[in-house]
Amino acid sequence: MTTIATRSWKDMKGEQGKGSVPEGLWLRCPGCAAMIYKRQMEANLHVCPECTHHYRISATTRVEQLADDNTFTRMFENLRAVDPLKFRDLKTYPERVAAEQIRSGQNEAVVAGEAFIKGRPAMLACLDLTFMMGSMGSVVGETLTRSIEHATEHSLPLIIVSCSGGARMQEAGLSLMQMAKTSSALARFDDAGGLFISVLTDPTTGGVTASFAMLGDVILAEPKALIGFAGPRVIRQTIRQELPEGFQRSEFLRDAGMVDRVVSRHDMRDEVARIIDYTT
Repeated sequence: MTTIATRSWKDMKGEQGKGSVPEGLWLRCPGCAAMIYKRQMEANLHVCPECTHHYRISATTRVEQLADDNTFTRMFENLRAVDPLKFRDLKTYPERVAAEQIRSGQNEAVVAGEAFIKGRPAMLACLDLTFMMGSMGSVVGETLTRSIEHATEHSLPLIIVSCSGGARMQEAGLSLMQMAKTSSALARFDDAGGLFISVLTDPTTGGVTASFAMLGDVILAEPKALIGFAGPRVIRQTIRQELPEGFQRSEFLRDAGMVDRVVSRHDMRDEVARIIDYTT
């Protein structure tokens, strides 16, 4: 009888040389705990092939998934954050921004520009969770406002993909002002007859939810995305009551009438193009 030696995953991972398992080649899905081959997950639009858990992705990846190949023209890249409040926590605000730029490879927490989506011209803006949790500061607010105004001027449908931890605390009241700024621009866009499709992804919280993210003519959301103003734990402690199952998730908000449709990432591009056709 042949004895088969077994080794733990940790032992295999720690081996060096021929036959070792490269670091980061496999991922454990937070949705179903299955071990997933990373390249397989990425080829599946960063969705778990076992349980369809939607991984968080960067703004550039989002643009690649939504826009037609080689049609995205990035705009408003020259905007940079300033530090009028001289804010400092563990490090100064300019130091934190510089570190985030190096780490993420992005100038700010938003990417915006003109694109074609299945042949339909559109203005596309995507918040970037990899840059300070997609927080909304003055640059994000100004970029979104310019995007809205450009869509208004050129009669383009507007698509904003939100994923954010909320307003950027390092800019204090200045970041909160972006809520009114973007909302006012959207009101003018609506008066001009523009179409705004708001896409909510995990997470969409804080001042982003309390402003432009919930002002879409059509509001789409990815499955099981966390959407809300304050977090569930804060709400539970405030009202001293247990919250319903699935509270603040896409499906719960759809059933409550706050989200129009929950759309898988695989179908999002088709759905956006279909809505543009129906309304223009």
